[in-house]
Amino acid sequence: MIHYIAIVAITLASNYAIAQGPVVINQAISEQEVLASQQGWCQALVDISSTYAKNGQAAARALAEQVIDSAYGYQIGTVLFKPTLTVNPQTFRTTRAGALSYFVGGDSSFPKDTGFALKGWEKCEIDNAAIFITGDSATTMGKVHFTDKDGTITSVDKTWGFVKDDAGSLRIVVHHSSLEHQPK
Repeated sequence: MIHYIAIVAITLASNYAIAQGPVVINQAISEQEVLASQQGWCQALVDISSTYAKNGQAAARALAEQVIDSAYGYQIGTVLFKPTLTVNPQTFRTTRAGALSYFVGGDSSFPKDTGFALKGWEKCEIDNAAIFITGDSATTMGKVHFTDKDGTITSVDKTWGFVKDDAGSLRIVVHHSSLEHQPK
């Protein structure tokens, strides 16, 4: 009888583990994962811009919500997000709502947001100065170049910090962006 109970307990535990999905054991981040995440972010920004042009603000907002939920770590905790074109007292966007408003505007709590992702971006390119990976976290620093529908390029200095969530997906937990210094 004891042997039978042990087999049932092991079977139930195995079934529970399977039902919960795969367990990620190795949380180490690779350079390829970082580069793919950055490229995914760029493509998402272009896609939001394109969606806005074709289908309007509501469709762009829905896509931006999906992007934020899949790319950023707001479900893990506070994200240290300092977007490019923000002003005091709302310079930092540590909440999902603040990030969403920055990307697509339309939130009365952030009245100065006009939607960075709605500016007609057609191309986005990453130019990393360096990538620092240490086990389960990675940091990048470099330039991101945005090209709008008129061919005008806007370049920003960008730092990203990444970690893996419990499912092994890379999440942005630090996002700092600023316009390049323009000497007078």
